[in-house]
Amino acid sequence: MISIVIPLYNEAESIAELQEWIDRVLKQNQLDGEVIYIDDGSNDGSWKIIEELIARYPYVKGVKFARNYGKAAGLQSAFEHATGDIVITMDADLQDSPDEIPELVRMIREDGYDLVSGWKKKRYDPLSKTIPTKLYNWATRQMSGIKLHDFNCGLKAYRRQVVKSIELYGDMHRYTPVLAKRAGFERIGEKVVEHRARKYGKTKFGISRFVNGPLDLLTVSFVSKYGKKPMHFFGVIGAVMFVIGVVVFGYIGGEKLWAMYHGWPAKNIAHMSMFYVALTAMIIGTQLFIGGFLAELLRGVSPERNRYIIDTKAGFNE
Repeated sequence: MISIVIPLYNEAESIAELQEWIDRVLKQNQLDGEVIYIDDGSNDGSWKIIEELIARYPYVKGVKFARNYGKAAGLQSAFEHATGDIVITMDADLQDSPDEIPELVRMIREDGYDLVSGWKKKRYDPLSKTIPTKLYNWATRQMSGIKLHDFNCGLKAYRRQVVKSIELYGDMHRYTPVLAKRAGFERIGEKVVEHRARKYGKTKFGISRFVNGPLDLLTVSFVSKYGKKPMHFFGVIGAVMFVIGVVVFGYIGGEKLWAMYHGWPAKNIAHMSMFYVALTAMIIGTQLFIGGFLAELLRGVSPERNRYIIDTKAGFNE
């Protein structure tokens, strides 16, 4: 069984057409599945159409948010409700083709991938979107080590355990491959998929995604590397800063004492700029150490501190 999850916001014009297309693909390929629509606080009548689809198709389900929370929240809710062994995500604006679903399912089941991401190799977007997207994908490849061309493609397929092991919030929906790798699922593949021109409405993502995206990437990269050992980050930098401060202070202090010993004229240490460089370095180093200890304390009381993803188990009586 597969689960097709579709987060949406004000897509009333396209939902029925998309569902008819999905139904046709499922029947033609004899795929047993469920379709879960997540209405992210739409105000254009999208939920009414979803209710009509639920009445018409027994495998269609829906969740409606009280307000707009964002795509990541929609996907997280869908992942929690999904029951299929393979979970397919796609957008509701008809830019993702349901005809890609059978091959995505095959790549998970037969090729053994944990996650397969779509690659919209030929896009129908303006240069104002495609150029920043290429830069974003390049940066994400460099920082994550995952060789995908299109991290933000909405059309993806996941093994069930992957979506049950990651948590999405903020704008983290862009980084599900990175989160999957962080959780230990490294069999990540890619498939060239059709990108269809938008038929109805307009994009719901503004210029802010070009600011939020890199910030979220830094967050994911940092948490992935130091989430379970924050002192390794703060402690090292803090130690380096503190040592630099001590060395500089020792140098100017020793120089002052040496001059006094020989009766030579010497500046007041408080009048030397290097004194304040040393003092600042020691203060920053101490603060980083304290920050690292606090992070370790918080990590120690976190319910996630001993949460490790188990791929398979054998020989246990459940």
